[in-house]
This record gives sequence, structure tokens and C-alpha cells, in this order.
Amino acid sequence: MMAFASNSLLCRLALKQTGIDAASFTFVRILSGAVALWLIMKMRRATWKIEGSWSSAVALFIYAAAFSFAYLNLSAGTGALLLFGAVQATMILWGFHKGERLDAIQIVGLIVAVTGLVVLIFPGLTAPPFVGSILMVGAGVAWGIYSIRGQAGRDPIAGTAGNFLRAVPFTAAVSLILLSRARLDHAGIFYAVVSGAITSGLGYVIWYSVLPGLKAASAASVQLSVPVLAAAGGILLLGEPLTLRYLLASVAILGGIALVVLEKNRAP
Repeated sequence: MMAFASNSLLCRLALKQTGIDAASFTFVRILSGAVALWLIMKMRRATWKIEGSWSSAVALFIYAAAFSFAYLNLSAGTGALLLFGAVQATMILWGFHKGERLDAIQIVGLIVAVTGLVVLIFPGLTAPPFVGSILMVGAGVAWGIYSIRGQAGRDPIAGTAGNFLRAVPFTAAVSLILLSRARLDHAGIFYAVVSGAITSGLGYVIWYSVLPGLKAASAASVQLSVPVLAAAGGILLLGEPLTLRYLLASVAILGGIALVVLEKNRAP
């Protein structure tokens, strides 16, 4: 969860305080993650059979691209709240689809969480930019799908490495399409490499390794801390404001999801 929160901080830091553009940041992030994971695989075994899948790679690409472009306008904490609110909702709804039923308290919690999400992005004086909010919610849905697919993975490192390698051509295509807007600098590239190789590549390996032992609702619950960690980092490191709207939405979204998960874990 620290790695996930760090991704929000690194992306926001790169796009706010360096000259790198969102498309280039995404490409460098995914490429460096693929290289780091490839090196790990080479050290671990002489031969390597690529695992993962194209559908997971597409989900990873959509998440990474929407994530970067959304952070052009969103603060680290707000972006993380939108991202993981959407992630949790996606995974819980998938669990419901697979036969995990919700009781009355869980339904109330889900309604409260969705209401908090709507309040956060609804137009107003202190609401975050609408386009950025929609992009981040889309990134959350894509990450939720990526996490769900990861529950069936057999080899976390090989699966994550394969997905990153397959996602590279997609991010390269976006960079080529937006080549006229490309901007690079050493600091921005450094943040993208750290985000890709360490907090994404290695972080996702850890995440994929624990997913098979978690139900969808449990996997959603452990991510509740990420928006809080990202917001704290944004305030302390990036000088971002902590607004009343964000606090109220955080309580609604995280509290609502907590009701869903805790009640499920309590039930026999």
C-alpha cells in the first residue's frame, strides 16, 4: 500500500514540478517496470516463459495512461481517493457478481461510499476538475479489473513482467501520437523510472503474490489506507491543501467501503 501511495506522489510530483509530459511519464514508467522485471526474471532462471495476458496488459495500460493524465489536474490525495474508491467498488461488485451477497449493512455502506464519490466530483467551488476525476475513476475501474485477473495468476513475477512487456507498445503508441507535446527532463525521467521499476514493478509483484489468497472484498479492504497515505504525503511533500470537501468525501467513501468489508468479514 505504501508503494501504491508512492505512485500517486511520484506522478503528481513529476507532472507538477518537472517538465515531463503525461504520455512520456507513462511510457517511461511502464518501460522501466518491464526492464526491471525482466532483469529479475533473468537472475531467477536461465529461461523465461512469458506469462500474463493481453487483456491484463490492456487493463494495465488503461490504468497507467488514465492515471497520468488525470494527475495533470488532481492533487495526490484526491486522485488516490477517486482511484481506490473506484477500485474497491469494482472489486466488490465483481464479488457480488460471483455470488458474494451483501446484507443490509453492506448495502448501506456501498450507497454511502458511492454518494461520497459523487459528492467529491460533483461540480462546485472546491470540486476537483471533472475531466481529471472521470479519468481517475476510469483508471480505478481498470486497476480493479487488473487486480481481479491477478487472483488467478500462478507466478506473480512472470505474470507481472509479461503484462508490463505487453503494455509497452500501447504506451509507446500514445507517446508517438502526442509526440508534438513531448517534454522530457532528467528529474521527470527519474521519478518515472522509480515509479515504474520500484513502486509499480516490484509493488505489483507483491500485490499479485498475495491476491490469490484474498477474496475480492478483502483485496479491496487492504487498499483503504492508500488515499490517506497519499493525502498525507501530498500535504507534507507537495504543499497540497487539505479541504473540508475532501475530508467529508474521504469519511463517506472509506467509511462506506469499510462497512461493506468489515461486515462481510464478521459474517460466518
